[in-house]
Amino acid sequence: MDTRRAGERTGEWARHWRWTALPGLDLLRARYVRHTFPLHSHDGYVFGAVTRGVEEVGLPGGTERAGPGTVVMINPEVPHTARAGVPEGWAYATLYPSASVIAEIAAETTTVRGTVGFAEAMVEAPHAAHLISEVHRAAEEGDALAADSLLRVAVAHLLRHHGGPLPARTARSAGARTAARARELLEERLADPPTLEQLAAELGTGPFALLRAFRAAYGMPPHTWLTDARVRRARLLLESGAAPAEAAAAVGFTDQPHLNRHFTRIVGVPPGAYRRERAADRLRGAART
Repeated sequence: MDTRRAGERTGEWARHWRWTALPGLDLLRARYVRHTFPLHSHDGYVFGAVTRGVEEVGLPGGTERAGPGTVVMINPEVPHTARAGVPEGWAYATLYPSASVIAEIAAETTTVRGTVGFAEAMVEAPHAAHLISEVHRAAEEGDALAADSLLRVAVAHLLRHHGGPLPARTARSAGARTAARARELLEERLADPPTLEQLAAELGTGPFALLRAFRAAYGMPPHTWLTDARVRRARLLLESGAAPAEAAAAVGFTDQPHLNRHFTRIVGVPPGAYRRERAADRLRGAART
């Protein structure tokens, strides 16, 4: 189920789903006009093909604009935002492959050693954009052979023309180590996190020093990272069948409306629609076995 009916008056609609036949891949096809994605990141890659309008993507290096025929490529854990760049909004087909899927394709089709990535966040690539849209078309038609083949061809094409090894991480400074430990503590206490002052005191630093170190390491302040982490955890709970109200309580949101607001802004669809798509995917998987 998508959100076309709910968005008829605003011209917005979205479908965020997963198909058992394509493990390690999420798909989003949508048109957004007023919707804005706040600062967030993904644990896998993002390949978005804009088909109509203009998308403005906020990245660590500045804001870039993507029109039809452009492919937006975002590496894992890179913080970014997105919003409409023109009054009529934008439409796109997006693939969210896991790091393991990209590593597998890279190992078979490139000579890159180590973790692959993309130095450019967006490129004019009409052929690759068409392939990404065709992955969606094949998946929506239930053609697993075509969808899997097109996915691999699209990713191999982008890797061949725009990919390369991600820089190796340098030895971490004391500030980076403090930020990493802060992240670990926040992850452990997702539902009941400490205040910034409490967290800084526990780590033996000051609140402003912690803010600076955390932003330098992860591109966002701790409270923004925490909201993003809560939504990621809520996604896992919804995928396992938890009701939105249960997921909200488990990850530390005060109530379901707070989960709805943050989840919809970051994921692009409401948690109820997300849960229904995951339930439908389980049924499709059961029917195939």
